[in-house]
Amino acid sequence: MSKIDEVRAQMVAAMKNKDKERKDTLSMLLAALKNRAIDKREDLTEAEENEVIKKEIKQTQETMDLAPADREDIREECAKRLAVLKEFAPAEMSEEEIRAQISAVLSDLGIGEPTAKDKGKIMKELMPRVKGRADGALVNRLVGEALK
Repeated sequence: MSKIDEVRAQMVAAMKNKDKERKDTLSMLLAALKNRAIDKREDLTEAEENEVIKKEIKQTQETMDLAPADREDIREECAKRLAVLKEFAPAEMSEEEIRAQISAVLSDLGIGEPTAKDKGKIMKELMPRVKGRADGALVNRLVGEALK
């Protein structure tokens, strides 16, 4: 079952339960997924669906972060939206899993004692392995720790 079908089924359930906030969030996500499929002119792959979901999460998080401190209504709405969107997001890699990938890349490249000069090579090899499953800033921080 594609994410579009899954989101649509959840949206129908939310409408039946008269959960307007959940329905609105799912409707927004469904529209984003459909628009991406229309732009591509074919069905989305799972990776592309996950990319759309992550983009929606990121935009909602930014809205929440940029909302003025006295606008609790906006913050609450964003928090509820994030909770719904995260149900459909792919599982993130843990720090231990990322460190294991870093170790694998170091052994593949034959780098015993990595230095700052090696960071570009390491990141070039590592990022395709963790794309969509790990936060880039976290990966960058962990690679930096491995270089020390």
